[in-house]
Amino acid sequence: MIDPRRLVVLAAVALLALTPGLAAASPAKSKRAAVTAVAPPPPTPPFGPLPPPKIYLFRGAMGPIFSTGMDRLSEKLTKAGFSADVYEFTLCRLIGNRAIASYKESPAPIVLIGHSMGGLCSVIISEMAAKENIPISLVITIDPAHATDDVPLNVERFINIFLSDSVLGGGDVVAVPGFRGHYASYDLKENSRVSHINIEKSDDIHRQIIEMVTQLPRISPQTEADAVPLRYLVPADTLVELWDSGVRLPVRAGDTMESIAAANRVPVWTIAQSNSLPENATLTPGQSIIVPRHLTPPEPAAAAAMAVPPPAAPSGRKK
Repeated sequence: MIDPRRLVVLAAVALLALTPGLAAASPAKSKRAAVTAVAPPPPTPPFGPLPPPKIYLFRGAMGPIFSTGMDRLSEKLTKAGFSADVYEFTLCRLIGNRAIASYKESPAPIVLIGHSMGGLCSVIISEMAAKENIPISLVITIDPAHATDDVPLNVERFINIFLSDSVLGGGDVVAVPGFRGHYASYDLKENSRVSHINIEKSDDIHRQIIEMVTQLPRISPQTEADAVPLRYLVPADTLVELWDSGVRLPVRAGDTMESIAAANRVPVWTIAQSNSLPENATLTPGQSIIVPRHLTPPEPAAAAAMAVPPPAAPSGRKK
């Protein structure tokens, strides 16, 4: 008589013999699972400061006469230790090709700043760089020409300071669909002290530009998904603060327009405009509020008046 336990063993051996793939597959599967379980994720490359940016400034039409603020800004940037050269807008594509070649040879953040037709040139060069898959770290247009194109996707930060009622400038530049960078637009048409021929000469705006350029290489990579574009009609006689973009913040119990403005060191009018609310609006906990944010922390005290020097040129907005 055959032992029942021996029958069980023989049946198991026969099953393995009939299904060899099962016996071979199990150890391999277990091995892959073990490897997967212990394999660590690839480390995130550490962020280090980038090289100093290369700055290209462009004058408008008859630049040596009407865009002298670009020369003054170039001198201040050079004194601060940056490579900052100023050009006529007529050399736009030539300088654009040089900037692209320089980046390919030695990558460094590119900053483009232009007044009037020089603002249009700054966007043209950004478009040229986009075709070469070259990022542009910062573009600042100062009352650019109406014909200025939209901001391309390769621009990481864009600021437009303009006069919407200007005949010589007045370019209300927007971003192309799908733009995920930082965007801020400032319409100064309500400030009677500002004209097309002195808008690029503000010492305070120059100071803020230098601060932004100084910070650029130190900014660690971050997602742009939370960057909210800002568009402001700046109240008359108000100092312009070059915010980086907007960010959405949740309203907490007890928050008011004034308390949020104070906590973020921004004027109440900016929150009101960003959210299409009156300055005395009542907020609800959990509500989402757009607040402007700085690339660099603001100085504690800001003058009440726009810091544009008294215009030496004739008043008005026409040459």
